[in-house]
Amino acid sequence: MAHAKNHDYHILNPSLWPLLGAIGAFVMLFGAVVWFHENGPWMFLIGLVGVLYVMYGWWAEVVDESHVGDHTPVVRIGLRYGFIMFIMSEIMFFAAWFWSFFKHAMYPMGPQSPAVDSIWPPAGIETFDPWHLPLINTLILLCSGAAATWAHHALAHENNRQDTKNGLIIAVVLGLIFTAFQAYEYSHAAFGFSGNIYGANFFMATGFHGFHVVIGTIFLFICLLRLQRGHFTPERHIGFEAAAWYWHFVDVVWLFLFAAVYVWGG
Repeated sequence: MAHAKNHDYHILNPSLWPLLGAIGAFVMLFGAVVWFHENGPWMFLIGLVGVLYVMYGWWAEVVDESHVGDHTPVVRIGLRYGFIMFIMSEIMFFAAWFWSFFKHAMYPMGPQSPAVDSIWPPAGIETFDPWHLPLINTLILLCSGAAATWAHHALAHENNRQDTKNGLIIAVVLGLIFTAFQAYEYSHAAFGFSGNIYGANFFMATGFHGFHVVIGTIFLFICLLRLQRGHFTPERHIGFEAAAWYWHFVDVVWLFLFAAVYVWGG
């Protein structure tokens, strides 16, 4: 009885995961620098495997903690606040790329006279028609977000696990289609990443968004696997909530990219 839990907080046990995660991230970053200097990608890949292993092991422990009752209402509030702060950091990350794009679009600098020679997009750049594949991708991602919302509503308000499963499957499949179309678009780009500021901004902004789509798709797929194992209930589904929030964030960022980069910037 002396060790009985009589509070709403979760006292964490000592863990090696933070240290292993820091080591893996350092090796991956250092390996990327080495790779940029044409010394091979092996150190980067070793660090990446380490980071992925830490992510799997650490999050598996978090799931186990929820099953044994450590995720009390107070703890769940903290988890929600933590994920909201993570989303805010992601917003600032993409704000930097939008800032760069708008700065160069409104104040383009040419090699001769900036006031006369500079145009946007730079001369010789053939941009994408926003009303073809980009518009299709926009509709695909919005439909995927709607499917994720349907799945969340079915679980949280109706406890309908079959509709939750169907919604997640649709969201994941549409996410994969979006990624495939994005790759197809990149393969037909009339400009490259290097040599012009438009290409650099375009591929960094849309490329990082595509990377987030891949992460979000995996996030939703993991939720689907957990759902099939009976992990979620209408009262306890923080992991699913986080995945849905992340997916809606990806949706909103794409809407801004479509309006700013494809329509206005083109």
